[in-house]
Amino acid sequence: MIQTRPLSVSPDQQLRNIGWNWMLGTDTLSYLTNEAVVVSPEEADAYYEAANQLFEMLVEAGQHVIENNRFNELGIPANLVDLIKLSWNDDRNIQLYGRFDLAGGIAGQPIKLIEFNADTATCIPETAVVQYAHLRANGLDEKRQFNAVYETLVSQFREVRQQNSDLPPTLLLSAMRGFPEDDSNVAVLGEAAREAGFTVDFEYIDRVEFSDNEGIYKQNPENGQFDKFNFWFKLIPWEYIGYEEADLANILTEAVRRRQVVVINPAYSLLFQSKYILKILWELYPYHPLLLQTDTQPLTDRPYVEKVLFGREGANVRIVDEKGRVTAEAEGDYGDYPKIYQEYIELPTDATGNRYQAGVFFAGEGCGLGFRRGGIILDNGAQFVGHIVE
Repeated sequence: MIQTRPLSVSPDQQLRNIGWNWMLGTDTLSYLTNEAVVVSPEEADAYYEAANQLFEMLVEAGQHVIENNRFNELGIPANLVDLIKLSWNDDRNIQLYGRFDLAGGIAGQPIKLIEFNADTATCIPETAVVQYAHLRANGLDEKRQFNAVYETLVSQFREVRQQNSDLPPTLLLSAMRGFPEDDSNVAVLGEAAREAGFTVDFEYIDRVEFSDNEGIYKQNPENGQFDKFNFWFKLIPWEYIGYEEADLANILTEAVRRRQVVVINPAYSLLFQSKYILKILWELYPYHPLLLQTDTQPLTDRPYVEKVLFGREGANVRIVDEKGRVTAEAEGDYGDYPKIYQEYIELPTDATGNRYQAGVFFAGEGCGLGFRRGGIILDNGAQFVGHIVE
């Protein structure tokens, strides 16, 4: 059973001071909890090692997809295939970061991969900043966490600069309007990039100018001129660009080919984002201790989870028992995507029955741990729970 430690002093005022009110919740259930999951040093080390090993396996799976031309199985838009290959074969295109969602790892349960959020992973502020501040607010040693997310992001941005030293380090960060939590994630990334030596600016995606010949621009509000940026981080899913913005997919392909822009995360992150990669992993590493059996057909001898290839935040998930009966399901906007079927595994629980899913960030290496807490399907109403190593 999960052990938690109460943290009676919340970091709410600090969050209000920096404008992160969205974290405070607008109903009776606060997004941030007033406790922390107790994790042993050995468990923290196991999460770190699992993330490192899983990423190596994902790279092998990605190479397999490319060599065997299995893009269509992964649901990848055809208009992004060239850009995926281009970015994969050029080491100057670096996977900046992602987040592994893992079952187990505490309360005596083995670690199992649920999925890898490779493209537009969020929970950066919560993991990197808030849980750290929560320990400090309660007079505890903030170093008692597996949490080097911010420092590792700085190192990754420095690596991006070094690998692309032929380009002036100007970075534009973009997100969609109306999602304050996305703005907060981008803000933390922007601070890490500045510390790594980038000149950083922000613009919502609808105001960014794109050119296949010249790259990416933002209009300067002071002089009306258009400023060029050599690096672009987008908190906009690659599959959305491929399926909904075909012209933009073509422009970005040519702009990257001509070295007019480096896009972060690169297009090949879509290989890891598609949940079909879970089936590829099972093909390449059957019965690996970190993996759950995954197939394109429902599993007939055990409970399973039905997922769409590009679902997010638990949307369009169904849990089915060994007799084929649906025991839980969530509505969503992604139902038109193809499905995969992954072996169901119980998440560890606390004394009140809440389920806990670990999120381990990867930025060149495993670098930080946080937990999401909720019911049998963790959706966008799940809470964030920090941790303490002791």
